[in-house]
Amino acid sequence: MPPHAFSGKPCLGSCHPSRFLHERSQSRPRHKPHTGAVLHQGLYFAHTVFHPAISALKIQPDFSDLVALIQERRAKVTRLVNRELIDLYWEIGRLLNERIETSGWGKSTVRQLSDVLLRQESGLRGFSSSNLWRMRQFYRTWHAAPEEVATLLRELPWSAHVDLLGRCSKDAEREFYLRLALRENHSVRELRRAIETATFERVALADEKIVTLSRVFPEASRRHFKDSYVVEFLGLPVAHSETDLRRALVHRLGQFLRELGRDFTFIGEEYPIPVGTRDGSMDLLFFHRGLNCLVAIELKITSFEPAHIGQLNFYLEALDRDVRKPHENPSIGILLCKTKDDEVVEYALSRITSPALVAEYQLQLPDKKLLQAKLHEFFEQEAPQD
Repeated sequence: MPPHAFSGKPCLGSCHPSRFLHERSQSRPRHKPHTGAVLHQGLYFAHTVFHPAISALKIQPDFSDLVALIQERRAKVTRLVNRELIDLYWEIGRLLNERIETSGWGKSTVRQLSDVLLRQESGLRGFSSSNLWRMRQFYRTWHAAPEEVATLLRELPWSAHVDLLGRCSKDAEREFYLRLALRENHSVRELRRAIETATFERVALADEKIVTLSRVFPEASRRHFKDSYVVEFLGLPVAHSETDLRRALVHRLGQFLRELGRDFTFIGEEYPIPVGTRDGSMDLLFFHRGLNCLVAIELKITSFEPAHIGQLNFYLEALDRDVRKPHENPSIGILLCKTKDDEVVEYALSRITSPALVAEYQLQLPDKKLLQAKLHEFFEQEAPQD
């Protein structure tokens, strides 16, 4: 991560502990200490006000290595337990499938099996009749998958698998979300949102349109960008300004970063780009750790216009000349518009050499069926003619 990237850590600058030790000796605090204090390397600072009765700042022992050790081992145990559980459910699903196909087992038999398991193992969870059927579905869905995919299955919790089985209709879609969840370290709730916002369709549509990016980043279009970005969490009214949009995105930065992807790191808003006698600024600036490059996002609350590309291209050139570090890749630009005409975008980008992408922002959850139809139509057009 470059030194100019925002890392999320507290800024020490004027908040160094020595400053507060000095201030404590000079004046009586006006407020009592409160729970908003920040602990850094054994010292409370930034929001702490010291009581005059305290003669000296107490330095607490550094337990960070022990805490880190416990957290690391606990996470390891959790992963091991989950792998064993997924292996167990896989085997149960395989046996159930075999008995159903060869021995004529049906709903009543599976229900009896569930009753026996729950009766013999008091407090046993996860073996209801419906979950046993899910285990069979789990096996039938993935039994022909490549070994690499089968290995990935063991890394995802069962509740996430239930969502993949119930919410995805195609093998390619399920595998996409499986890899996405592991790469982005999604929680079950985040994975569910990714499915509900049709991330598979949005990435697939962008994958076929990112021409200028692919010239510089061969794998960028497949993993890191979308044809549209869903920001329903902003709660903006239909009528809003670019300032409203920018401020709302920064205010909900954590959620916006999850929509962009885990490798995006926020640098700043209204980032100054002085060139000659002109003082310009771009709306949002990020750094992408995976691609090792700056990513500029320009916001437009109107439909895409070809003239927008000229401004974005200007900012990218300024970034590469004046801001980009020698070891970093060329900067990428994302023009986030309210709507766009794909044919107009294609013409506008056809002779642009800078890596750029035009995408839409959506204030409501997308119509997944509409995106699926759009994706199907696109592939029909791209299919070779007889």
